[in-house]
Amino acid sequence: MAAFQRILATTPLPADLRGGVVAIGNFDGVHRGHQAVLERASAEAGRLGVPALVLTFEPHPRKIFRPDIPLFVLTPPPMKARLLSLLGFAALVEQPFTRDFASLSAEAFVTDVLERNLGITHAVTGFDFHFGKDRQGGPAYLMAAGERHGFGVTLVDAFRDEGAEVVSSSRIRGLLSEGEVAEAAGLLGYRFTVESEVVGGQQLGRTLGFPTANMRLSPEAALKEGIYAVRFRRADGKLHDGVASFGRRPTVDDNGTPLLETFVFDFSGDLYGEICQVSFFAFLRPEVKFEGLDALVTQMKRDEAEARALLAGVKPLSDLDAAMAF
Repeated sequence: MAAFQRILATTPLPADLRGGVVAIGNFDGVHRGHQAVLERASAEAGRLGVPALVLTFEPHPRKIFRPDIPLFVLTPPPMKARLLSLLGFAALVEQPFTRDFASLSAEAFVTDVLERNLGITHAVTGFDFHFGKDRQGGPAYLMAAGERHGFGVTLVDAFRDEGAEVVSSSRIRGLLSEGEVAEAAGLLGYRFTVESEVVGGQQLGRTLGFPTANMRLSPEAALKEGIYAVRFRRADGKLHDGVASFGRRPTVDDNGTPLLETFVFDFSGDLYGEICQVSFFAFLRPEVKFEGLDALVTQMKRDEAEARALLAGVKPLSDLDAAMAF
């Protein structure tokens, strides 16, 4: 199998990827609802014997239309690409989303992007996908356009969880903002995972016997501040259990920038500069301001013991979860 490719839609598509089946959507989170669409696209590509691609829009259109409202993006492009690669797709095509692009007519989107740029054989999307200026293109339009331009169209109904509720990115964002990472994982189909470079810190943890790998997340990351049981994946793929603090360290630094600080179990060495991943398994407790460092260290030892015990018994939720966090 050829290596997965991440491609900008404004550059020519490699010839061996033209004529494929394309799943179209934002797919922020690549959650179970998205996976229902993606599975249909993958199956159709297998049936036709053509590549399976995903077309997304970057940045998220809400950032263009509502720049005043912060948006917690669940899967920035590198993470989205990793997930799609694990799901067996050949490529992720990123269409730059600008005001000019948003002003394209629905027909121009079909002719310029789907037909000319990608040369698609078949499109797969959610039942509520709209496109083109003022959302003038909808499911019926796409079906008719497929007949005119010679490509097939599959529309996938909304995916509902075991409680009959629609799985959505906004639901998952809400759960993560409340620290409900286990419930979010049930909707994602894998443990919520972030990726960032390990940066230098104040090294207070090292002096306390708890050295941490510090990662800055997006200012828009609305994850609940507190202590989590996590798995930490290094750039070389090696996996370690750990306990992580996300927040502003109220005991030692009242005005600190929010950081994700992971105490990586059973590891000693230099991680600075590595692009690493942290997968969240459980929220252990909120941040607390302790009376002093002795009390803080005592609680950190309790957190470590609780995280070790919890992580010793976890099992993968899916093949995707197994690839991400096991």
